[in-house]
Amino acid sequence: MIEAARDIIYEVIGVLVSLRNTLRVWDIVDILIIAFLIYRILSFMQKTNASSVIKGLLVILGLAWLANFFNMNIISYLLSQVIQMGIIVIVILFQPEIRKLFERMGTTRLGNLFRKKGKYENLERSIDRIIAATLAMAKTETGAIIVIERNVGLNDFAFTGVEVDAIVSSELIQNIFYENSPLHDGALIVREDRLLSAACMLPLSTNYALGKELGMRHRAGVGLSERSDAVIVIVSEQTGAISVAVDGMLKRNLNEDTLEKLLSSEVLSTDEKKKEKRRRKQKEKLNV
Repeated sequence: MIEAARDIIYEVIGVLVSLRNTLRVWDIVDILIIAFLIYRILSFMQKTNASSVIKGLLVILGLAWLANFFNMNIISYLLSQVIQMGIIVIVILFQPEIRKLFERMGTTRLGNLFRKKGKYENLERSIDRIIAATLAMAKTETGAIIVIERNVGLNDFAFTGVEVDAIVSSELIQNIFYENSPLHDGALIVREDRLLSAACMLPLSTNYALGKELGMRHRAGVGLSERSDAVIVIVSEQTGAISVAVDGMLKRNLNEDTLEKLLSSEVLSTDEKKKEKRRRKQKEKLNV
């Protein structure tokens, strides 16, 4: 047993030595890039309905391997034909997901790759003002949809509305969504610490799993979250309930604490999250 383990170790060492003699730096970079791309694609697919389809494809590959191992010729032949058509099948099955993936790649702002640390030092204050406005509108059952931009640029949707270009303010947000305001019917897009545009049109979700009781605001919020990485805060005009759409998922009936934690987790950077956590603890101590 010990000799067998020793032989295996020697073989592994021999393989590593041979790789060291032939492996180049660019080969390592090549492998890391491919691994990163695969990871991002799988992470994206995991957040969509495609994850269940991927599991089904893995089951088919496993069955094909077993059929080939046990010499099941008929099953092996049929599964091999299915696998040969795999690329076409994947394109057909994953057409919505592939479109969303390319949309995100094409609209992600390159400036985010070189973003300076601390550039969004006012974002924490903006989140507080958005939460304050949301809670106030929920009490008066004022319908609203607030889009918080992250890495994927939303200029195409901002151009459909009216430019605001103002510092984030709780009072201004409430005035925009006031019932008699000319800008209340549409979405408000927030970029960094500024209100970008109001009365913006958003794409509606085609997810049939959404409840029939949900209105156009909720479907528009989910629709945009499916096409981008934006965080969308929604206030129901009928009930005043607060919801948040992220990555195609709708989280409903949020209270103040849950809303604050959710926006902090999704929008703020690591350093800003730590500051927010310390601030929340201090707030809890003062309340006690």
